[in-house]
Amino acid sequence: MAQLRERDLSAKDLFLLARRVTRSALRHKARLLINDRADVAASLGAGVHLTTRSMRAEAVRRAFGSEMLIGASTHSMKEALEAESGGADFIVFGPVFETASKKIYGPPVGLDALGEVASRLKIPVLALGGINLDNFKSVLDRGARGVAAISLFADAEDLKAVVQKIKNG
Repeated sequence: MAQLRERDLSAKDLFLLARRVTRSALRHKARLLINDRADVAASLGAGVHLTTRSMRAEAVRRAFGSEMLIGASTHSMKEALEAESGGADFIVFGPVFETASKKIYGPPVGLDALGEVASRLKIPVLALGGINLDNFKSVLDRGARGVAAISLFADAEDLKAVVQKIKNG
């Protein structure tokens, strides 16, 4: 699964870019999530990833139906439970570890909070924030069903090897 995060594009430009990315994703049997823009996602048969500034999962589910894949970023148990009860298909929870890109969300939530959220939710929980090849196993051991990361994948010299290592746990 890949996520398209282009906050500064107009709806038209985002649609045109997302259409190209969606075609590429389909060729590789991958799903595409479009950040914040459920309307653009729905028009392309893509999923949507909701941030804490987005519409709530409940509103998106009501507007776009049961077929749309909905992910939601969460940073607390309260947000996680709200996303699940609102119809999100999965959540991303974090930041689990210290990372410069997530400092605005406060200190890392840590492994204990991740484990608690993963044990209480019925939907999959993906860990986010400071995930690397040295610590990804610890989040999986705490109940995360996967990881969401930027630098782990974007900076990989051998992306297939990184993905395979994570899949193998």
